[in-house]
Amino acid sequence: MTGEEVVVELLIKHKLTLVTAESCTGGMLSGRIVNVPGASDTFMEGFITYSNNAKIKYLQVSPDTLEKYGAVSEQTAREMSVGAVKASGCDVGVAVTGIAGPGGGTVEKPVGLVYISCHMDGRTFVNEEHFKGSRKQIREDSVSSALDLIRRCILEVYGQNTNSLE
Repeated sequence: MTGEEVVVELLIKHKLTLVTAESCTGGMLSGRIVNVPGASDTFMEGFITYSNNAKIKYLQVSPDTLEKYGAVSEQTAREMSVGAVKASGCDVGVAVTGIAGPGGGTVEKPVGLVYISCHMDGRTFVNEEHFKGSRKQIREDSVSSALDLIRRCILEVYGQNTNSLE
């Protein structure tokens, strides 16, 4: 079973709705989810917030957060997932922000740095990832990691996982 099939199955099983907030993945995550039959029962909407202005406008990411930490940061990913849940009324929000390359990286924030956040049930989990490869590979790896984080968050919140994510 694919990552997206597992996620859709878990969402349906627990009667949860999902919203995505994507930056560097540009809709790839949503696209993978909607490839699964039955996804319409659980996937409600997605935001592609590539620019900082879109993150502020649609997800209520604080301009201060963007100024202090940047678009690619744990803090921004956290605010994106929380903001997506607030904007949509969904149960689960997942956000992805990162540097897919080949340009745009710095010593502090290299190409392949991606933050993925999942917010549900009042809890927010954030993963920092460091992917290698082409722009396409980094984006694909980001989507796979986001699907895995959603899966692990649902299992954690519903008490079926003994390894805490926090």
